[in-house]
Amino acid sequence: MKRIETILFILGCVLFLALMWNLGVGELWRQWTSLGWGIVPFIVAEGVSELIHTVAWRHCLSKNLRSVPLFYLFRVRLSGYAINYFTPTAAMGGELTKVSLLTAKGEMTEAASGVLIGKVCFAGAHILFVALGTVVIARTVHLSALVWVPLLLSGLLVASGILIFLLLQKYGKIGGFVRRLAAKNVGGQSLKRAAAILTSVDGELAAFYRDRPGDVLRALGWHLAGYSVGIVPTWIFVQSLQSDASLSIAATIWFLGMCFDLLTFAVPLNAGSLEGSRVLLMNFLGYPAGAGMTYGIALRLGQMFWAAAGLGARATLTESQPAGGAPRQIGSPSWPPGAGEADTITAGPKRANEGNL
Repeated sequence: MKRIETILFILGCVLFLALMWNLGVGELWRQWTSLGWGIVPFIVAEGVSELIHTVAWRHCLSKNLRSVPLFYLFRVRLSGYAINYFTPTAAMGGELTKVSLLTAKGEMTEAASGVLIGKVCFAGAHILFVALGTVVIARTVHLSALVWVPLLLSGLLVASGILIFLLLQKYGKIGGFVRRLAAKNVGGQSLKRAAAILTSVDGELAAFYRDRPGDVLRALGWHLAGYSVGIVPTWIFVQSLQSDASLSIAATIWFLGMCFDLLTFAVPLNAGSLEGSRVLLMNFLGYPAGAGMTYGIALRLGQMFWAAAGLGARATLTESQPAGGAPRQIGSPSWPPGAGEADTITAGPKRANEGNL
């Protein structure tokens, strides 16, 4: 998996350099200098979007963790965002970081289930947002089959994966494979302890979907609101290019960009693909390729600003925890007694890279 990610990252970087070469440094510099303070709306919008996504995530947490201050959860989310953004770990390193930091405020099983539910709601809202946007723009934007077919197929593929992940959570089957191996005495005591932890997490997940279906809908609603924020800086940007540009044009650009992000979700950092897709769709709508490149870079700088803030948040959260982490009792009926060190979970995250959202 890491080898594939490395190859995709390199290809993305090559694409980025090729775009730079074809567009010309002079043209890009002219577009960028014309943007000026226009970068600020992208930074502000990214931060507001992340805050709204944090509110959505709060609905996915257990009652104990929902009492945690929103600002703390926001910093935890930014910490995971940073790890996912800057390190190649297939969007898992950031989730492990969030679990580790949340464990300082509650039980590990509650933290793990909250992160897993939050992940599926976040991804599901992305699919839903793209689907709604496609319905809205399909009547006005006439793309060729070479564009629509890959977008639709990638959307269906990702949606299928999210649905499977949701069903595994709902019916408590996340740890099923590990439990089967442990039952056959594969992996020894370490795997049995892992199976016990996953059994407890599965119990939390099944209880959430059984008892709190309304919170899933609330989380999806807040995530949709968070995704919509990006339309505003896009509108400001296109107005700098064309003073009479409508909000619907900005929404079209934003929706199509989200569609392309689905198509290239496997590329680490969306290297090259973020800029390349914006060049393509802006050019299709009649704007110069240089403007599309500037738009893509502005989006990336907004992301990088908050990813850097996330690194700072992670450092402060780690330093505020007791040395070695505060042990937390699992506290689940399914947790087996006599499991030694597995009876407690250390709250403090490790300082090593945990890794790529």
